[in-house]
Amino acid sequence: MTNDNSPTAATTSALPLLPGDWELDPFHSAVNFTIRHLGIAKVRGRFRDVKAELYVGESADDVRVSAEIDLASIDTGNADRDAHTISPELLDVASRPTMTYRSTRVFGKDEEWSMEGELTIGGVTRVVTLAVEFGGVVESVVDNRNHAGFEATGEIRRSDYGLDFGGGMLGDVVKIQLDMQFVEPQGQGG
Repeated sequence: MTNDNSPTAATTSALPLLPGDWELDPFHSAVNFTIRHLGIAKVRGRFRDVKAELYVGESADDVRVSAEIDLASIDTGNADRDAHTISPELLDVASRPTMTYRSTRVFGKDEEWSMEGELTIGGVTRVVTLAVEFGGVVESVVDNRNHAGFEATGEIRRSDYGLDFGGGMLGDVVKIQLDMQFVEPQGQGG
């Protein structure tokens, strides 16, 4: 992977996306996670309710991404586990209903990019950097509009957000995988 992480990398080069507000295609997007259970196995899950916005400017310096995830929309494939996870004993979604992400910097080139931003859970904000793979742009035969695909990966530590419940049953590191598809602004594409 060739990735120039210097602050000036690709900040002035042309972006492969037209400028404007790209809308999330929720039917082809997913926020997934993996966490260790008992240190020996992985539990995988996703969040079903996600809102995201992508603004593309003239350069990478002008790209902004924001997302809001409803923590109560967790889906690990086990309704009892999900109900326990959102309870006051664990995530406590009554006091921490959402998780938000706001990009502060995007850098990279070609298909390999990084996005640095602020992730907030329950009033605690930490800087999180995601590795972003640009999948390309293609015109959809369904709506005759250009769609852009991205995969972003990274990890956070639960303890950084005061979510250190589970005393040895759950790992501290949560791996994140985002598969996102955005639709080009109306009147600007294909």
